[in-house]
Amino acid sequence: MTILSQLRDILDSAETDFLVFTQTVCPYCTLAFRTLDAKGLSFTDVNLDHYDGLRQAVVRETGHRTVPIVFDMRDEDPVFVGGSDNLLEYL
Repeated sequence: MTILSQLRDILDSAETDFLVFTQTVCPYCTLAFRTLDAKGLSFTDVNLDHYDGLRQAVVRETGHRTVPIVFDMRDEDPVFVGGSDNLLEYL
């Protein structure tokens, strides 16, 4: 399986309101999780530290270099939101 197909599989299999790509130590990820929880929105946390090469694929696809990298999964097609600051504005 290629990294790009792995990314597509993760996006396609998400059954929550939001998909959040994170890393192990990330205060902005915690902020994103708290924001989603406060709004009553479900999310899937995908820790990029556990997937070789996936971070580079996500950066290539989104242009966003820092975590969290947030997608709104409530529509048929995933919507790239951005990071935690973008999420605060988006909601």
